[in-house]
Amino acid sequence: MSPECERKDPRGTHTKYEVDDFSTSIHRGNMVDADKPVNDSSVQQKDSDNRTPRDFLKETSGAQGRVQEDEKRLGIGSKHQRYEGNPNDQDHDVEKEGQQSPASSTHPPKGTSGPTLEPEAEEVTYPEGGLQAWLVVFGSFCAMLAAFGLSNAIGTYQAYLSTHQLVNYDESTIGWIFSIYVFLAFFCGVQIGPVFDAKGPRWLILAGSVCLIAAVMGLAEATEYWHFILTFSIFGGLGTSLLFTPAMSAIGHFFMVSRGNASGLAATGGSVGGIMFPLLLQHLFETIGFAWATRIMGFILLFLVILANLFIRSRLPPKVGGSVWPDPGIFRDKVFALTTAGVFFIEWALFIPISYITSYALQVGINSTFSYQLLAILNVGSFFGRWLPGYVADRWGRFNTMIITVFLCLFFVIGLWLPAATPHSAVRDTIPLIVIFVLGFGFASGSNISLTPVCVGQLCETEQYGRYYATCYTVVSFGCLTGIPIAGALISLDGGEYWGLVLFTGACYFVGLVCFVTARIMSVGWRLNAVF
Repeated sequence: MSPECERKDPRGTHTKYEVDDFSTSIHRGNMVDADKPVNDSSVQQKDSDNRTPRDFLKETSGAQGRVQEDEKRLGIGSKHQRYEGNPNDQDHDVEKEGQQSPASSTHPPKGTSGPTLEPEAEEVTYPEGGLQAWLVVFGSFCAMLAAFGLSNAIGTYQAYLSTHQLVNYDESTIGWIFSIYVFLAFFCGVQIGPVFDAKGPRWLILAGSVCLIAAVMGLAEATEYWHFILTFSIFGGLGTSLLFTPAMSAIGHFFMVSRGNASGLAATGGSVGGIMFPLLLQHLFETIGFAWATRIMGFILLFLVILANLFIRSRLPPKVGGSVWPDPGIFRDKVFALTTAGVFFIEWALFIPISYITSYALQVGINSTFSYQLLAILNVGSFFGRWLPGYVADRWGRFNTMIITVFLCLFFVIGLWLPAATPHSAVRDTIPLIVIFVLGFGFASGSNISLTPVCVGQLCETEQYGRYYATCYTVVSFGCLTGIPIAGALISLDGGEYWGLVLFTGACYFVGLVCFVTARIMSVGWRLNAVF
């Protein structure tokens, strides 16, 4: 196994570089050999933030011979053992004479006099790019396009079904079809995330593909309420979860420093589907009818899930013998508990505008063609909102970026949608205002999908990511289950008006914002310039 050099990134992460034939670990300018401490004069380093791997090789060449001699004496070959100094002190002595790092101290076994080295877990490295890594991102993009492209089209289906097959059902009852779908899409992570940790993505992606295609093809034949529950809600929700969870988790095996950017790029697949499918369905509903329009979408999804099966791979070794159940004890971590609460309220609100923006536009008198197109316009904003915040988050901090985007969601809902939804408002049917709202909200809410997994992943080791993610979204899924029916009930209570729905959405975003701000303060304090 090749040993590695490690460079401290100014954002607080590590980028690893391989150095042939010797074992060293460099941590912000402090180099320690594989066994014994060395004095500061032999390995004095400067700040390493701007140096290349070649510079590291030159600077450590003087210590190479001594490291190889130590490895030979200990009988460990080129196995990499890691020591680290204080990451906050760039010029201190690495270790005082006669002390050993607690990370890899040596102890003679009982009955022997020679030193031995206790086994230590290998360092986790991340390619941060390369063909295989970006093919995984592409495969995840296809999975997200298939799974969340369908979910981003629920507004189109909600508006159509409420005026055709399910015209005799109230809004709240119809809303359960889509809320159960969203609930299962997240709740099934209770098993899928830990199974991914233990077994990898291959069989999960395959099972999700089968469920999703069966859901869409069955939906084309649905005529009764229970048909829609069985096909769209149950099979669709299971398929989405089986695709979405491993697709996002697999990216974490290849990226750490650029994880937000890579996850954001993959998540844009949902927005592409949210643009493509509503426009496609709107046209096909009028020309060839509901059944064949849905079948054509199913064939498109089939092509996408084939690509997802080909390219999504895991990289890190599975956890042998680990439990596949989430761990409620994780909630003893207050920052994780607050993060989960914040995601709960954000997701509680997210699917309400996606589900009801078309129905709202029809209710205020906007023509049906443009009302269906509003969902596609929302997803245009969401496309950039899923990628750009992820790119920024890798530089400014994931929680920092999340706080900004949640605040923007709150602003667009209360500042723009509420005035438009208020009865007898002068801007009630103002199309430019509604377009600005859907574009702005689409951009701001894009991070609700792409950044929340990255924020959760920041709070745990990569090997535990599936468990943390599943534990978080098991709770979040109950918000997804109830959000859409509550919104439908509010419409009924308000006599068909939407102002109560809008207030409920804004309240959820406000509480979610408070949770994320509190989690950040508990982690890094009140320092505004802290990258977190």
